[in-house]
Amino acid sequence: MITEVAILDVKPDLVGEFEPAFKKAQSIISSMDGYIEHQLQRCIENSSRYILIVQWQTLEAHTEGFRGSKQYQEWKVLLHHFYDPFPTVEHYEQVYLKE
Repeated sequence: MITEVAILDVKPDLVGEFEPAFKKAQSIISSMDGYIEHQLQRCIENSSRYILIVQWQTLEAHTEGFRGSKQYQEWKVLLHHFYDPFPTVEHYEQVYLKE
C-alpha cells in the first residue's frame, strides 16, 4: 500500500468554494482502480492550507492510472485553479506498524 500526501495551499479568497468543489471531485478519485481511501484535513494554524491523504494499492495506480486517465482532466478542471503554489505531492510506504 502507498500513501500519497499532498499539501494544498488554497488561495485565501477561494477557500469558501474549495470544500464544495472537493466534495464533488472526491467521487472521481474514489472511482479509480487501485484507490483504497482518502481524507482531506484542514490546517488549524493556517485555514487556507489542507492536506490530502490518499491510500493507493500501488504507486502506479496513482502516477499512471489516475494521472493518466481522462477522469484526471476533470479533477484538474474542478480543483487546480484553487492552488497557489501548486501542491507538493509525495508518496510514502509503511516502514513500521505498531503491534
